Amino acid sequence: MKPTLFVLAAGMGSRYGGLKQLDGLGPNGETIMDYSIFDAIRGGFGKVVFVIRKDFEKDFRDKILSKYENHIPVALVFQALDNLPAGFTCPEGRVKPWGTNHAVLMGKDVIKEPFAVINADDFYGRDSFAVLGKALSEMEGKKNDYCMVGYRVGNTLSDSGSVARGVCETNAGGYLTTVVERTAIERINGKVSFTDENGVVQTIGDNTPVSMNMWGFTPDYFGHSEAYFKEFLQENMSNLKAEYFIPLMVNKLINENIARVKVLDTTSKWFGVTYAADRQGVVDKIQVLVDAGEYPAKLF
Repeated sequence: MKPTLFVLAAGMGSRYGGLKQLDGLGPNGETIMDYSIFDAIRGGFGKVVFVIRKDFEKDFRDKILSKYENHIPVALVFQALDNLPAGFTCPEGRVKPWGTNHAVLMGKDVIKEPFAVINADDFYGRDSFAVLGKALSEMEGKKNDYCMVGYRVGNTLSDSGSVARGVCETNAGGYLTTVVERTAIERINGKVSFTDENGVVQTIGDNTPVSMNMWGFTPDYFGHSEAYFKEFLQENMSNLKAEYFIPLMVNKLINENIARVKVLDTTSKWFGVTYAADRQGVVDKIQVLVDAGEYPAKLF
């Protein structure tokens, strides 16, 4: 059975002010997401599931899904504030979504095979989908044995300012021991640097793996996520800004020796539009890849 690609796109409408400006960055108006789906198809994925907000379903079906229909099977699921486990109600005044791992939970009824999770607006690159597709195709029937693509931090920086990344530590076997969210990572005097919680500037090697929210799970992950989400809600119900993130769940599973996560290396260079000033650079980088024959000029 081929793995499924699960695309986190619920934040899209708010970020882009509706889907009309879903930014065309490729030579024929392709979006970053188009490249991810193209790469996933050639990386051996068999289906794409998108998690979106219900209020832009029609727009999404018309403008986005119609493109992929003859290329790969697609499905939609919806993230909503009131989509909570039995016995919980959304607190008054809550407007912030419940976070990336809540979005992942929305896929539990439609995904029954090993699956990858990605952000809609990150350009992950061909090699990363090939590496992840291969790993997932070998995970059929397994449990508590997950993976993630670890980007080399030097391949994920922005020329326009600092970035936040989940810096990964691994053991001798290449399994994740912890992910620590580091804000303000940038190149200073040629070295990749960040300021730690004590205000001290630390440098890390260019090949240090970081998480770009590109994960590989088997369906048992949904059960863990549901159970822990109830704990999370009990502890954070009164905090209107608390979010249930994927690394939170992953760290818990690792720390309690319930699951392990293999960190997969990739040569892909990540890029995305973190700052408005990044946009032209992304357009140029895609054009270079098209010129080099990595992608056709028109994807779909």
